Amino acid sequence: MSDRPDISLRARFERFPATVKGAFVVRGEDADPHQIAFMEARVVRVPGGAALDVPISSVTLDVPPHKDVFVPFEFGIGDLASAWYEVEARVEVDGAERTVPGGRRFCVPWPRSAVRSGTIRPDRAVTVAGATVTFERLQSGPEGLTVRFSVRPPGDLTLRVFADGSRLDVVEQSIEEGSGRGIARGYPILR
Repeated sequence: MSDRPDISLRARFERFPATVKGAFVVRGEDADPHQIAFMEARVVRVPGGAALDVPISSVTLDVPPHKDVFVPFEFGIGDLASAWYEVEARVEVDGAERTVPGGRRFCVPWPRSAVRSGTIRPDRAVTVAGATVTFERLQSGPEGLTVRFSVRPPGDLTLRVFADGSRLDVVEQSIEEGSGRGIARGYPILR
């Protein structure tokens, strides 16, 4: 049995001031064609929490091997509270139901008066499990918190962020394999 997935599903979109417009991109990842039935889509607060239904037509598609098929969507963000969100879809793949995250997140900004805004360049390094992590820049604002760092030698690392004695949720993190440069995004420091 292969560990390779049968399909992949990604959400590609643009966030505008009042709406998010985009499409789910479904790709057949193995040598077999698959039938995909989109049953519903929703926007989910990250991490966990409230969800908002995304208007999407129930549609059944045949997805050929190694080809992309697009299912468009659009929704308003006026009813969403300030937070980080992810788009996900509930689908049937060859008759088996599953919920698939879209893999990309977006932020509904906080009011400027609600967050501490600013940039800090700590240029500090710490050693964790044999790796040196250098923190280059921390920025907090209405779009959330951004932490830029590097890891030597490059490798996997999970950041935890604390401010004023409270833990801030980190919603996404990536580290470049070759350079070890990383970026993490999360919830901002509130006033």
